[in-house]
Amino acid sequence: MLETGVNIGQRYEIIDRIGSGGMADVYKAMDAKLNRLVAVKVLRQEFRIDKTFVSKFQKEAQAAAGLSHPNIVNVFDVGEDVNANFIVMELVEGITLKDYITRKKRLSVKEATSIAIQVSLGLEAAHQSGIVHRDVKPQNIMISTDGKVKLSDFGIARAASSNTISSNVMGSVHYSSPEQVRGGFANAQSDIYSLGITLYEMLTGRVPFEGDTTVAIAIKHLQEEIVPPSKYTPNLPHSLEQIILKCTQKSVDRRYATMGQVIMDLKRSLVDPDGDFVVIAPLSSHAQTIMLSQSEMEDIRNGAAAGRSQEPEEDYGPRSQRYEESDDDDDDDDDDDQDGISGALEKAVTIGGFIIGGIIIILLGVFIAHAAGLFGGGSSSSSREESSVLSSSSELSSGTETEGQVEVPKIVGHTVDEAQKMLNDLQLGIAKGGEEASDQYPEGQIISQSIPEGTKVDIHTAVTYVISTGKADVEVPDVVGDTQTVAETTLKSLGLETTVTQEYSSDVKIGRVIRTSPKAGTEVSSGATVEVVVSLGEEDTQVQVPSVLGVSESTAKKTLTNLGLKVTVDTGTSSKYKEGEVMAQSISEGTKVDTGTEITITVSSGQEEDEEEDEEEEEPSSSSSSEEPSDDGSDDEEASAGSGIWSCSERLNAPGNYENGPIRLTLSQVVDGDTKETTVLESDAPTFPLRFETTGEPGVSVGTVYLYEKVDGEYVKRAKYTVPFSEQ
Repeated sequence: MLETGVNIGQRYEIIDRIGSGGMADVYKAMDAKLNRLVAVKVLRQEFRIDKTFVSKFQKEAQAAAGLSHPNIVNVFDVGEDVNANFIVMELVEGITLKDYITRKKRLSVKEATSIAIQVSLGLEAAHQSGIVHRDVKPQNIMISTDGKVKLSDFGIARAASSNTISSNVMGSVHYSSPEQVRGGFANAQSDIYSLGITLYEMLTGRVPFEGDTTVAIAIKHLQEEIVPPSKYTPNLPHSLEQIILKCTQKSVDRRYATMGQVIMDLKRSLVDPDGDFVVIAPLSSHAQTIMLSQSEMEDIRNGAAAGRSQEPEEDYGPRSQRYEESDDDDDDDDDDDQDGISGALEKAVTIGGFIIGGIIIILLGVFIAHAAGLFGGGSSSSSREESSVLSSSSELSSGTETEGQVEVPKIVGHTVDEAQKMLNDLQLGIAKGGEEASDQYPEGQIISQSIPEGTKVDIHTAVTYVISTGKADVEVPDVVGDTQTVAETTLKSLGLETTVTQEYSSDVKIGRVIRTSPKAGTEVSSGATVEVVVSLGEEDTQVQVPSVLGVSESTAKKTLTNLGLKVTVDTGTSSKYKEGEVMAQSISEGTKVDTGTEITITVSSGQEEDEEEDEEEEEPSSSSSSEEPSDDGSDDEEASAGSGIWSCSERLNAPGNYENGPIRLTLSQVVDGDTKETTVLESDAPTFPLRFETTGEPGVSVGTVYLYEKVDGEYVKRAKYTVPFSEQ
């Protein structure tokens, strides 16, 4: 294990370990040259002395380095130094699909389908590059914070042209295909099987086969049928269940031929969840069906008819008549011919033995004579003739081997006519496997082939292709009520672009989709932009407290109640305000508070004692002379009050919609009619109840604290608190 701060490759500084696998550890590191964060996969120390592991580790880098796709973790660099063998990869901020499933127990249909489509797109790119992943499982699928799904860990990937697979490169047994657990050849359809198991787990929260040992689980993959996922998820759409069952067929021939076909059916299931469009080949026919065109069928019929016209007419009499004639002959001649046949056979064997023996003796004599040089000058001619015969024999033998298998060419990107000529020149067949819309390939070009380029196959093997119908219209799915991440992932998986706007809503939870434009069910062209309107939650309902000092009790209550405030009444004495007038209010003028906040008004009951008024009237001069110092003292007190330190110390509880993300607290106070807002706290990992301590504006006794949570890189308001301030 590498320590924090270690520099490997004279470029990558280790920051922290973020994961661990069977033969390597993964670290978060800083690329000093490009000043960016990366993930560095380092082979464990105990395996560095094993050349097999080192070779396997290097093959992983070679397999993944050639792949560049939005749904595959990019490989930036590979190297070796005194500290480690390492691979430098893209750092994906997020969690594995396995952790996501564990957290959510089971995923919704839309979310699971969207993730499966993105994984399929990554696998399709790998297969088109001749790479089979061999270890597709939730632990190797990353979900980034922005909702993108990326396939990682090509640690046991190999080129698709490999002919064998050993047990030590078999993927995790819970997700391995039957051919993998048998130790046989794994191809692209093995990845399709593993994807089906992964989709099964996303929707049910469990894998289909469990056991006490890996051997027990492997045997179940070979012998037991998968329990339909609808048993554990009763409301599972019919089409999605059929897709899972087709992906996880025991026989390779009964699964999907290509990942492109899987993607096509997954997309279709989003718009037609209960459709019956998934076709699984019957058990009685495991061979792949070759689709022939009408012209090919006519050629076969014409050829058969021409063949019949050249045969002797008597050979094509009624079959029953021929059988009867044969039976009669057998009955008549059976006993008579028995001895004759045995004698003739014995004689033929004897004569054949003499002939073969004579030929062997002659050949031996010729060979000995040539070796001894008895034929003189004729030897060179004879030798050349013999050499020619041997060469022809060798060529015939070699030709049989080379003609037995050929490499499949790349027909993706070509028209059907071009592909047919390429394949026919190699004595290979061609068959249409379907049509599919494509943004990458124009109409009429082949977008996928059933057998990857470079694979060696027997001659006369048919290669199935899928042809592009061009850019197709896409039906906007219904994502209302989904989270922003799920909605964007679903739309982008259908080839649509998205823009996000936000607005307040009292009906839709914060962070959920209110509507889309165009609305669900509308057909748009592939690549079109869909506006996703996301809820900010209920709009701010705070009100600004007015001054009710000097007005009657009834008027003050009506004014405050109309603003949604709860009013309580207290009484006091005042020489300034008349009886029945409001002499004080608990929340000062201009303060913003939530509707429903309680405010107390103090109503004057008149002067405290009449004697005070008499004393003031009797000594006006002294009273007058004392007013000035009194006023000066009052001003001094106000100045003192305004210049003191006003602070707040509160414990804030976590809001109900908080999702354990980083937070920011801001304080808002009204000063001289203006609202001042400042950030008072930021924390990546806050602990609730949260201890909140801060100072406020001098003389302002109340403030509003807003709590924001960081979601998808942006701060979203989660709660607000009204807090008191007091002078220290």
